[in-house]
Amino acid sequence: MENKKNYFVHESSYVDEPCEIGEGTKIWHFSHIQKNSKIGKNCVFGQNINVANNVTIGDFCKIQNNVSIYEGVILEDYVFCGPSMVFTNILDPKCKYPQVGSQYYIKTLVKEGASIGANATIICGHTIGRHCIIGAGAVITKDVPDYALVIGNPGKIAGWVSEAGKKLKFDENGIGFCEISNKKYTLIDGNVKEVS
Repeated sequence: MENKKNYFVHESSYVDEPCEIGEGTKIWHFSHIQKNSKIGKNCVFGQNINVANNVTIGDFCKIQNNVSIYEGVILEDYVFCGPSMVFTNILDPKCKYPQVGSQYYIKTLVKEGASIGANATIICGHTIGRHCIIGAGAVITKDVPDYALVIGNPGKIAGWVSEAGKKLKFDENGIGFCEISNKKYTLIDGNVKEVS
């Protein structure tokens, strides 16, 4: 029985077996998907992407050129990784004292809808909140809350954004509105939540 793929892999890329790749996903030039990785449906991988062993990537993610997603990194649905952004998975790498194997890797979770700008660096061991935006070139050294706009080195919160990525302005009652998504948000004690 013929096994017909329902995803696209460019002929210059490699996919190790076993791994799972969801329907409609596209993997473009010079990429490498390593074994036991799980990639969701309708993802787009640009040029020169490396997905390490045992990585999990959700649905509808977009990974731009020159990104490596190392073991220990989990991407939920709708995550955007900008060109040449960097994940890490060890806090104190030393060639003379190598730390090889998953028991050494420190996990990083990128939650649904997060966007990470070009050349940003995510230091391992942190959670990147839902629908936040990490600015280009930012260095993330701690957890990022949901809906935060983070810029700089080290990364600091410079404002708040809606699920659609529009910068939120809050009124005297702590309510912000996004015209793109038609959603309301509250800002209470440094946390933004969607108002139902």
